[in-house]
Amino acid sequence: MSRKTFYPEGQTLQQFISRRHRVGIVWRVLFQAATVIAILALIALLYNIVIGAFGYVAIQNTVEPDTLALNGVPLEAQTKEQLTAALAENVSKGLMRRFENDQPFAERSRDNVYELVVERVVKPRIIRSWSLTESLFEREKIAAFMAEEPTAHLEFRRWINWRFLTTEQSSKPEFAGVRTALFGSLWVIAITLLVAMPLGVGAAIYMEEYAATIANPWWQRANSIIQTNINNLAGVPSIIYGILGLAIFVRALEAFTSGTMFGAVADPTTANGRTIVSAGLTLALLILPIIIINAQEAIRAVPNSLRQASMGLGATRWQTIRHHVLPAAIPGILTGNILAISRALGETAPLVVVGASTFITVDPNSPFSKFTTLPIQIYQWTARPQDEFRNIAAAAILVLLLLLLTLNASAVLLRNRYSRRLS
Repeated sequence: MSRKTFYPEGQTLQQFISRRHRVGIVWRVLFQAATVIAILALIALLYNIVIGAFGYVAIQNTVEPDTLALNGVPLEAQTKEQLTAALAENVSKGLMRRFENDQPFAERSRDNVYELVVERVVKPRIIRSWSLTESLFEREKIAAFMAEEPTAHLEFRRWINWRFLTTEQSSKPEFAGVRTALFGSLWVIAITLLVAMPLGVGAAIYMEEYAATIANPWWQRANSIIQTNINNLAGVPSIIYGILGLAIFVRALEAFTSGTMFGAVADPTTANGRTIVSAGLTLALLILPIIIINAQEAIRAVPNSLRQASMGLGATRWQTIRHHVLPAAIPGILTGNILAISRALGETAPLVVVGASTFITVDPNSPFSKFTTLPIQIYQWTARPQDEFRNIAAAAILVLLLLLLTLNASAVLLRNRYSRRLS
């Protein structure tokens, strides 16, 4: 017996249509409100970061630069030899020997020696800092504060600048930079992608192109279990991956991750396996489920007619996958990798567990070096009580966002390039 469907007629139909339109308008307003709230939240976040990265600072020098002028030549205009002599006159001989051992003065640049003089002799100290908003709208309060500090001078500081990018970590916010953390992040992300991308895409190809065609019920059941676990692993908290990385990469595979297996241990402190390799492999495990799931969706979206046409012309399954399925799925695969990069680049918890340093001044020069990353550095600075550390933390956040946008933009451009080829 067929089931009949009755539609309203006349006035009832008009009321039904009006009710549907009202419901549609309500949902549209809700969606628009959600979008506006999300945009406002993003603007508030960026505003809070930007106002901390710029603003006035009150600086007090231990030794005024004018007193270090030589024959009328101001400190900033002196030659490297004159700056070296000024440094030798105002610091201890032991400190000069340490500078010489770290890097001979003959190999140092003039700017490097000048920075040493400023840091070790002039010793500027920030006694007060103001946000960008306070700097623009509270000039009178700033002027009143400076009137009470006659020995200090006011300076508008951009905490994010070229010096900030090229300077290593320091215990003083006036001289701290993110170079070491930036190199550490790049090393870790490079290893993460080199490991996770081939494994993730390979697993997705197997699950979609090979496992799905096996008729054996036992294989189908096993593949169903594997797929379920992949979906579940995508939602596991990152700290769990950190504990897994500590157990496997830092301890069980210590000979490999420390570099002792290859005779590559230059620093005894990295012989415990707490190196860039351990961090990269841990983050690779973290983003592997994301890459697999997104790659599966991209491969699944390729029309079956493309596969059938290729095999109908005599191509093998692998030839079909390599020359037809993968090129068509690459835009979607790269989209998944963009999401994976974003998550890996901002992770902190698993890196703390596997041994990221909170304070380090040595740049990583191999996969077996000790390391820190930008998120770890930002966390360490925000935990400090001084306001100046929050300023440089805001500048480091901007650097992290710029790095993330650069990597994502590169992936988007690559994805669009493949999309144009297919169209």
